[in-house]
Amino acid sequence: MAANPKSLAQELSKRGPHSVLRGDLALAGLPGVVYTPAEGFNLPAVAFAHGWLTGIGKYSGLLEHLASWGIVAGAPGTERGPVPSPLGLANDLDTTLEICTGVRLGTGRISVHPDRLGFVGHGMGAGAAVLAAGRRDVAAVAALYPAPTSPSAASVAPGVDAPGLVLVGEKSLGSMNSDAVAVAEAWGGDVQLRVVDKANDDGLVEGRRLLGALGIGGSERRTQQRTRALLTGFLLHTLTGDKTYAMFSDPETEFPGVTAITDFDTVDRELGSQINQLLSP
Repeated sequence: MAANPKSLAQELSKRGPHSVLRGDLALAGLPGVVYTPAEGFNLPAVAFAHGWLTGIGKYSGLLEHLASWGIVAGAPGTERGPVPSPLGLANDLDTTLEICTGVRLGTGRISVHPDRLGFVGHGMGAGAAVLAAGRRDVAAVAALYPAPTSPSAASVAPGVDAPGLVLVGEKSLGSMNSDAVAVAEAWGGDVQLRVVDKANDDGLVEGRRLLGALGIGGSERRTQQRTRALLTGFLLHTLTGDKTYAMFSDPETEFPGVTAITDFDTVDRELGSQINQLLSP
């Protein structure tokens, strides 16, 4: 009997069956970390890009979670200053995948399949993930709560034909700090845009962060759990072809606490109405 979306999402929100190892990308010449299953050959791998002024340590739970489900997850620790270069971070994402595929990881009992690669990012890093995918063919791209970047990820998205997952927090939808709708609407291949209920885009960040003192964002456990489930299922299907998780690539599938947006014109009209109300005297 096939699992229903609710039960499968609950399962994927929890730690997976694999023991996890943590490594240092600096040993291969790039500051950052890599999380892997304890062993396995021809594994899928993703390069993850952090958000603005947010160190990769604030995503350790997410990266470890992916590894526990059999996905190698590398994250460059670069471009962490107040004026980062999304293009620079995109280049480092590409380098991260090169390291994951070209270097025998762990004790030598771990390898990555060159055709099972993806880019993932949060906030500014989501934009960097799209920029990276515009330069290199990968099997999947996940833009988690994307923020505007320069150059614009939306300007590059038409050239991305890999399956895409774009998430946005309900409280951030329509905000000038969110680029989710523009990125999803411009996507060149199959894409799904999902709104996470009662979530802020910054809720994915784990623990306290520097910007919290300024009243910007805050860790949201429920947002993190829902994001982990959606992302893990999407990657397991797109990177490994496991049909058990095909529903996570289907924008018509409904998951608890998440709303799928299939009509971008409706969103555009609603956002336009909100802007007009703000500008009206």
